[in-house]
Amino acid sequence: MPISLEIVKTAIDDFAKVQRRMILAKKENAPETYADLKEEYISLKALLNIAGVNLNELDKIKE
Repeated sequence: MPISLEIVKTAIDDFAKVQRRMILAKKENAPETYADLKEEYISLKALLNIAGVNLNELDKIKE
């Protein structure tokens, strides 16, 4: 089943939001918040990989 562009766009937007919040959590030394966001980050990253999105430029966290 092909993944629609709308779903991919939403996932990319969510991925960017999660990364921004992860960067803030790390800066504010909030390890529990960071760990919680990391779970969502991993899920979104997996979805985007399955959709064939090249994350080289999008992934600021690189974990």
